[in-house]
This record gives sequence, structure tokens and C-alpha cells, in this order.
Amino acid sequence: MKSSARAVVIGGGVVGASVLYHLAKIGWRDVLLLEKSELTSGSTWHAAGGMHTFNGEANISRLQKYTIDLYREIEAASGQSCGLHPNGGLMLAATPGELDSLKLICSRARYLGMETEMIPLAEACRLNPLIDPGYFIGALWRADGGHCDPSGTTHAYVKAARALGAQAERFTRVLALTARRDGSWDVVTDKGTVHAEHVVNCAGLWARDVGHMVGIELPVLAMEHHYLITEDLPELEGRDREIVNTTDYSGEIYLRQERGGALIGTYESNGVVWSPVKTPDEFSMQLLPEDFERLAPYFEVGFRHFPALGRVGIRKAVNGPFTFAPDGNPLIGPVRGVRNFWVACAVMAGFSQGGGIGLMLSRWMAENDPGQDIISMDVARFGAFATPKYTSLKVPENYSRRFRLAYPNEELTAARPVRRSPIYERLKAAGAVMGANFALEQALWFAPPGVAGAETPTYRRSEAFPIVRAECRAVRSAVGLYETTNYGKYEVTGRGARAWLDRVFASRIPKPGRFALAPMLNPAGRIVGDLSIACLADDRFLIVGSGFAEEFHLRWFSSSDPPPDVFLRSAASTLCGFSIAGPRSRELLQKLVRLDLSAGAFKL
Repeated sequence: MKSSARAVVIGGGVVGASVLYHLAKIGWRDVLLLEKSELTSGSTWHAAGGMHTFNGEANISRLQKYTIDLYREIEAASGQSCGLHPNGGLMLAATPGELDSLKLICSRARYLGMETEMIPLAEACRLNPLIDPGYFIGALWRADGGHCDPSGTTHAYVKAARALGAQAERFTRVLALTARRDGSWDVVTDKGTVHAEHVVNCAGLWARDVGHMVGIELPVLAMEHHYLITEDLPELEGRDREIVNTTDYSGEIYLRQERGGALIGTYESNGVVWSPVKTPDEFSMQLLPEDFERLAPYFEVGFRHFPALGRVGIRKAVNGPFTFAPDGNPLIGPVRGVRNFWVACAVMAGFSQGGGIGLMLSRWMAENDPGQDIISMDVARFGAFATPKYTSLKVPENYSRRFRLAYPNEELTAARPVRRSPIYERLKAAGAVMGANFALEQALWFAPPGVAGAETPTYRRSEAFPIVRAECRAVRSAVGLYETTNYGKYEVTGRGARAWLDRVFASRIPKPGRFALAPMLNPAGRIVGDLSIACLADDRFLIVGSGFAEEFHLRWFSSSDPPPDVFLRSAASTLCGFSIAGPRSRELLQKLVRLDLSAGAFKL
């Protein structure tokens, strides 16, 4: 094994293999992958291998499209088959709400240039003759669905990476990570120490434990996941092509063909957390005991909706662990405060997203920019609030909703409240309906006396619409007060503060007593943040921006090399605030202060 590398990738699942390939492809040939067991061990080897482009985030959909298209490239580069089955996909609706969801998905996919359409149930049954049409009212077909061979795909990535000069070592356990003063790392293994400029945590089930090696707590947790493989189905005999991969929203079931039978899986509402504290070192390519009693109600629904499945036996049952972040999206990117340490973990949909994640992370490492907005995957979307307790409550909630509809303005309830402002109870007493932003409770709208403070999830206008309309009209025509505690707030002080801020922001830094809008750009000219700066004194500034992006902006500030005479700290937990808005806001504020607030006297 080599003793030094530009980057060491920890973990030989599909994500680690993709990162290795993309780093080599972008020109970093001196890269090394370390896998403690065999390639694919952990979660990859027992995955169902499904692939699709559907995602609620447009940029993630594009990354998933890139991933699927990439498989032909790595097959050609490696000579290794990915075992592709590009048979398309079906999504079934049983209720009007589900049908609305499918129409929305269809419109979004067409906007992104993907081949998809709403089809009659008769056509859906032709594509998948296992469907009982009596349970459904509509269907969405998409051309990009299918599945691949998890082992073949992972090995294709690694073989293609090796052809470019990268290396991969199996049966090499990482024991410790030691940071050097220059930001590089000593990666201590059971076969020796590797000095690396960068370390990438792609350790999957062990990502949390690798994080502990560098003193961080990644919000990631494993859940048990079951699927069944049936015996051969007579309905599939003699077909010239496989049935399309099928998702049944109401049954919370996914289904695809597996040889002459079917593979059927579910994301149950009473999911079970696996190994909540530490992943066993000896775990590798094992499965977990099946729990048919707990899963029976879900598979019984599947057997009703796809009745042919109930007429044959079960050939194989699979129960294996997969890792999730609290919101179900991957954790990708650099970690604030830990130089040259990167993560790419909690990737539940590895065969839909793995290629795109490798592409984004390699760009990020080589060019300091992933190339597009992937904030919904960025590890910085979680802050210190994402404790193990928080993660243990949110991950099962997300798992149980895997095949449930996600509605606009829907607020989830697990692990709340976490952060509250000093006026939280007063807001609640005034009828506030609360949401959470970066785990901080905030008022969304106020229920009038006698009106329930709840909003029924819908794709149409909810019962909250007329109330919110009245609130907006009041502010636009008169004056309103709202809390701004949920904004990100940063204090920058010191003799060199102004000069440093002038370098960080693409705007003029205001004079003492003034306030200014201030965009923050990366070297490519892309917007990193849209913030506001208040100059409190020549050497003291207050910066205000998005509360959701607080950790993201702190990471950018920290990476912008503040000099020794500049001091930066987050004031998000120490400063609260209010905003008075509307055409009569000046009139209201004037009643509260002695300062002259006339247009000529009061300038920001």
C-alpha cells in the first residue's frame, strides 16, 4: 500500500467508488480508496439497485439523470457490466391527492427535459400486468426508471478509476485520523499510515464512526429495510421485456421484476433503527433477521394491489441496514472547522445519486465549487442542533414517509421544538401556527380566535389561505410586526474587519451608522450568499442573512482566511430581533422613540 496520496477515500461502496472515479477523471490521479472488507460490503451489496430521476429538487433530479447516463460511460471505460435494466418506471395514484402529485411530478420532469407522461390505467397494466387497476385512478410513466446490478456497478467505477491511475485497497481498516498543522492528514490503518492532503468520508454505515475520529457528530442513522423476492410468476412468462419498475403510493410499496419473479419492498411506518450508537466493526456482508410479523400488514396491501404476488411463494427475504440523514437527503461537502475533511454519506439512493455526488464532490475539492446549487445535500444544512437524539427522532419519521406525498408548506412534527426564541410562548398564546427553520420555531401565520391553528396538507389553497392573505394585505396597506430571530447573524470585529469584509463581499462596506445589502460571491462569480451589513463602528460589524444557511455561511467566512486581527462569531443564539414593515411603519416607530425618523433625518 502506498504511503501518501493527494486524497484518501474511506469506504468502498457505490458512493466511495464514484468519488474515486470522479477524482481521477478530474485529474487527481494520486488518490486511494480504503475499504475495510470487500467492495460493496455494508449496504451496497444487498441494495435493490433501483434508479430513477424523480426528486423534489430540480438540481438533484439533474444529478440523478447524470448518474443514470454515466453507467454506459463507466461500462465502456472499465469493461465491466453494470447489469443495466433500463425498463422505465411507473408511479400509481389511488387518490385525488396522489393524482395531483403525479401531475406535478410530470410537469417538473418535462420542464427538466425528461421523458415522462400521464398514461391511462389500461396502458399502465400493459406495462405491468401484475397491477389490479381497481385500486388506482391514474398513473405516471417515465422513461428513465430501471435498476442495475449493485456489485457490477461498484466494480465498474473502481476499474474505471484504476484505469486512470487511482488505487483501491480492500481489507484495510482505518483506525485513526490525525490532523497535521498544515491541514493534511495521517490516515492510520492496520496496514500502515498514509499521509493524505484530503480525506473523504464515504464510509456508509460507519460514516458516523469515522466522523468521531475527527471530533464531529454526523447526523446519520441506519434503519432496517426489507424486501422480498417471489418465486416465478406465470404472468411474466413469454414477455419480450421486463415489467416497468412500479411505485404504489397508497400501498407504500415498490416493485420490480427479478428474473422470473418480482422484488417487492416497503418503507413501513413502524421502522426499526439499527445499531443506534456504534456500527459493529465486524459487520460486513451480513443480513439481519427478518421480521415478517411487523411487515405483514404492508406486504398484504402489496399482495392485494398486485394479486399475482399472493399466488406464489417467497423465494428470498432480505433485511439489511441503510443509512439516512434526518431529512432523507445525502450529507455532502466540507465540514466547517475540519480542514480538508469531506463527507459523502447518508446516500440512501446510491444508484440514482452516486454518480452525481461523485461529480459534485470532485469539483468541490478541485475547484472549490460543486458547480451548481446543492444546498439540499450540503452537510452544512444541519447545525449543532442535530444531536444524536434529534437524529434518532427525525430519521424514523423520514423513513416512514418515503412513499408518502410531500405537500407544499407541510411542517413535520418529530423532534420539535428544539430551538425557541424568548417570545415563543407569547406567539403561541396569540394563535401562532409554528414552523421550524434550522430547528428554530417561527410563526408562519396566526389563527384568529375560534379558528383551529392547523393546515390540512393540499396541493390547492388550504384553509390558511384567506388568513395569510389578510395578514399580507394588512402589512401592504398599513403596518405589521414580525420576528427576525430566525435570521442568521454574525459579528465581525477587529482592526482589520473592514478590509477583510471588503474582500469577502462584492459590495461597498457601509460607513458607521449605515446599513447595506451585500452579496457574497465565489471565485467563479456565483452567489454564495445575499446578506446585509450594518456598520456599528469602524471596527465592528453586524451581518444578517438566511437562518437556514447559517452553517453554510459560517463555513464560507471561515474558509475566506480572516486575518489574526479579525474576529468572527455567530450571534444567532444571542441576538433576537423584530421588523416593522408597511407604509405606516415609520409612523408607528416614531411613537416609540424620541429620535427624528423623518426621511431627511433618518437614513440607513
